[in-house]
Amino acid sequence: MQRRVLITVQAMVMNYAVGLPTVGGFGDVHTLVDLAVAAEQHGWDGVHLWDHVLYHESGWPVASPVVAAAAIAASTSRVRIILTVALPRRQVQDIAQDAAGIDALSRRRLTVLATIGSMDREYTDFGLDADLRTRGRVLDERLHRLVELWSQWSVPPIPIWCGGRWPHKPGLRRAARFDGAMPTFADQRSDGATIEQFAAAASFVRRLAPGGFDIALEGATDGPDQAQRVARYADAGATWWIEALGWWRGDKNAAMSRVIAGAPAQPEGDSHGSTPRAEHARGRQASQP
Repeated sequence: MQRRVLITVQAMVMNYAVGLPTVGGFGDVHTLVDLAVAAEQHGWDGVHLWDHVLYHESGWPVASPVVAAAAIAASTSRVRIILTVALPRRQVQDIAQDAAGIDALSRRRLTVLATIGSMDREYTDFGLDADLRTRGRVLDERLHRLVELWSQWSVPPIPIWCGGRWPHKPGLRRAARFDGAMPTFADQRSDGATIEQFAAAASFVRRLAPGGFDIALEGATDGPDQAQRVARYADAGATWWIEALGWWRGDKNAAMSRVIAGAPAQPEGDSHGSTPRAEHARGRQASQP
């Protein structure tokens, strides 16, 4: 069993990121940078970028998340950059190099969110195997190689989260070997995850990965006045709230208005945590086979 050692930190209260699609009206690097800069200016802790090479709607523009992440790294100084990577359809050596570069450019503010991808066409249209079991196996192999390359290149540890669709468990089992998880749920965009759904997923992964481990949840709020609702997810184990923005909530101007309104955050020193919100840490001790 190869061990990957990261700096161990005390658990913190909820952190807040804006979730940015990279397609459609948001499929423009300048737009993504503008939203990320506004997020930093208005007190958010991070930005989360999707990863696509095409999308369901034919003709929609699709921005490179790697280019967007690099541009955001150069344009901000504080927010954590959570970069989704559908690793089974990418070359691991390229991702290893790109992630190391973005992490250095941002002065160690990158988190890699590794997934199997949500669209079969992003595999089949490019001659790749879309079988879910195959994608899971390749993801495991490439995560192992990713960490190995960073070690060989003396890259400081970069936190890795993994996605997983609850109640299916393989993705969260994988996540438990690393630094964080982002469980997703059916009809999450329209209905949101219930406290009961999220608590079940969080409880499952925390049994496998106790200690300093991040669990992120995507959701939607209207503004800071919904802090108490979000705090219930913190009580259930969430450490990051990802405010999911996109065309289903309005155009990029509506997204900017939501960013400017601020995070649904508890006041510092509130009962949901004695440790103030702070810059996100570099992770915990993690292992992989």
